[in-house]
Amino acid sequence: MSTLIKRVGTTYLPVADPKAASRWYQEKLGAVQKYLDSKKAILDFAGQSFFLIKAMQGEHAGFIAADGHRHFSMTFEVDGLEALEALREEMLSLGVETGGIENRGHAGRNFVFYDLDGNAFDVWSELSLSYRGG
Repeated sequence: MSTLIKRVGTTYLPVADPKAASRWYQEKLGAVQKYLDSKKAILDFAGQSFFLIKAMQGEHAGFIAADGHRHFSMTFEVDGLEALEALREEMLSLGVETGGIENRGHAGRNFVFYDLDGNAFDVWSELSLSYRGG
């Protein structure tokens, strides 16, 4: 069966203040702001658009896993362990809340980081085959 869906184009993230969140993503992750108003900011980075939507207090992306911890709902990819370590060090130097590098029992290594609003994101040291040309 051929797949009609080709890629994820846009991700929506809850934020308290779109302007402040947009500035954070630009400064910490190199995002490019495309639009801003009082209800949302539209950013481009990591090959897609991110809409930062003004949300109710306490809202976060992700979910509570069965073991009770808040789980990320998105994983960014970098090209190899050295790139993962370099990104983590850069994020730490920029004051981003960042967890340690983890071995989760599968290929590659990961770490979790949090944005200005406490949204959790994962970073993985393995690029998908489509980005490797495979």
